[in-house]
Amino acid sequence: MSNSPSFSTLLTHKSLLDQLAQLNYLTPTPIQVEAIPLVLAGDDLMAGAQTGSGKTAAFCLPMLQKLAEQEKSGQVRALILTPTRELAQQVYASVEKYGAQTQLKQALVYGGVSIAAQVEALSQGVDILVATPGRLLEHLKQGAVSIESLRLLVFDEADRMLDMGFIDEIKQILKFAPSSNRQTLMFSATFDDAVFALSKSLLNDPKLIEVNQRNAAAKEVDQKLYAVDSERKRELLCHLVTQQDWHRVLIFSRTKDAAAKLAKQMTQAGVVSEAFHGDLSQGVREQVLKDFKAGNIRVLVATDVAARGLDIVELDIVVNYQLPHKAEDYVHRIGRTGRAGSLGLAISLVSPEEESLLEAIEQLLDKRLAQQWLPGFEPDLTRSVPTSRKNSKGAQKQRARKRALNKGGRNRR
Repeated sequence: MSNSPSFSTLLTHKSLLDQLAQLNYLTPTPIQVEAIPLVLAGDDLMAGAQTGSGKTAAFCLPMLQKLAEQEKSGQVRALILTPTRELAQQVYASVEKYGAQTQLKQALVYGGVSIAAQVEALSQGVDILVATPGRLLEHLKQGAVSIESLRLLVFDEADRMLDMGFIDEIKQILKFAPSSNRQTLMFSATFDDAVFALSKSLLNDPKLIEVNQRNAAAKEVDQKLYAVDSERKRELLCHLVTQQDWHRVLIFSRTKDAAAKLAKQMTQAGVVSEAFHGDLSQGVREQVLKDFKAGNIRVLVATDVAARGLDIVELDIVVNYQLPHKAEDYVHRIGRTGRAGSLGLAISLVSPEEESLLEAIEQLLDKRLAQQWLPGFEPDLTRSVPTSRKNSKGAQKQRARKRALNKGGRNRR
């Protein structure tokens, strides 16, 4: 007989349990098992969990139970802040789905769309508000919504909020909220000094739970690295997509320009692709994402900021066309695949110029990521290392890898 906990051992509200049964949600994930009792107990919380681990339900379910048990007030009692529009939409959909059998009302506000429709929705009375910081601050300053009755505040993907420079907006938002009698939850896939510093100013004696080793890559993701010269990356990428017959591939580039250029080049090469970045209008982004999910677009080339919060079912493959400047972003990127226990594949195309970036990723993960060659796309090992980089750690590591590869080392397929 299984000793695995069930939702009925964590939650007591009948409407929630009935809805979960209807959704065929039977077994809570590790983050849900650890977080739900602490949230229900009223503790402030710092929770670390990989994307796809069920962290949204870990705060949504106890939030819904706590609010459903209270007397309705028509005021915002719970606020969920997210760094991107896409994540806000995803979280809002979860709140709607889990709370379908409660009488709670929720609203969603984010930038890039008409503010008037949001003002109208807010005027109807809201229990749970899901928002991005910038647009919420607009509503607060205009008096369209009040968070004076706020009792539960959630920061979803707090590390990304810091990366995107939302700290000033967050501080301004908190001036509109009560400083006492408020429970605060902070969820993040990675923890660093900046996140811990933020937690000290926002949380009161928080509990800390981490269901994965800190900053670790998801175990359900098979990581493969191909050494290739930068000018041959696109050719190698097209080869992999067509030869392996890949569909619904999410590719990461570092910049908007690089994403747009690669998507155009791949489409010209016969692989239908679209770019996905912050300069696109909200309407265009939503249509591109819809087409990608429907299979009308084979490849989505995205920047880190735009891809944050994407929830794409059956996303089997993620490709790092360019390694990220921040090692933590590597963890977020490959966390887009291998979700909910399914096996995913993360491919990274690594040029000699990116050795220092790879080294930083390996230090974060505390493991060696072995590179391999793909026949016909071997890197040119006769190239000299630029003088300014000859004595750098990255350059030394690059030369060591070249020596190993020249000897036909274990990394060569």
